[in-house]
Amino acid sequence: MTVFRHSAATHVGCVRKLNEDAILALPAHRIWAVADGMGGHEGGDFASRAVTDAIAALPVDLAPAGMMAGLRDAILSAHECILAESDRRARGPIGATVVALILSEDHFAAFWAGDSRLYSFRAGQLDMLSTDHSMVAELVAAGGLSWEEAEQLPHANVITRAVGVGAALDLDKIRGRLAPGERFLLCSDGLTRHVGGPELAGILGAAPLEHAADALVARALAAGGSDNVSAIVVEVAG
Repeated sequence: MTVFRHSAATHVGCVRKLNEDAILALPAHRIWAVADGMGGHEGGDFASRAVTDAIAALPVDLAPAGMMAGLRDAILSAHECILAESDRRARGPIGATVVALILSEDHFAAFWAGDSRLYSFRAGQLDMLSTDHSMVAELVAAGGLSWEEAEQLPHANVITRAVGVGAALDLDKIRGRLAPGERFLLCSDGLTRHVGGPELAGILGAAPLEHAADALVARALAAGGSDNVSAIVVEVAG
């Protein structure tokens, strides 16, 4: 039987007063998620918690296919909940990015919207599995910039898709096979804004699983911590 272990950490950062990130670890469901709220005036906090609360309400006894469908439906349900709250507040749109990972015995699947990311670290190689829904992502895709360069642009935090924004939510999805010893990183952009790919790989390759998430967050804080920072590291232990 495949065993999955994880560590998770979130921090308000060095500048913000409110942590609008929400993290969720449901090892019994084999689901992990990070949501990053937007909207200010506690709107972002509401939106990110709406996402994680909807996922947390999933029953634990679903079959893998049912759990995957349930995860997608939960995020779509959160989208409707956030839209309704935004209308009620009448202060402009609120929303949240999300990245959610679900594991089975030998496969993984993930859904995401926005610029919260999913990485895979296996055999010493770090791969970004998600693709940001942001203005700068198109520049990176065109080959004009690296992700590290893109993170420094003034509009690097402008996203083009989020839960609770727009009439309909289009979730991206990826599936693949697991490898023994593989580690997955789910994170908000507060981490990747300060910690580039080589540093992420170095920490994921060296830190014991129990301390990996804390080590990633600590590195972002040491580099300035200009935003809320969240990280979940999930390991395929055997």
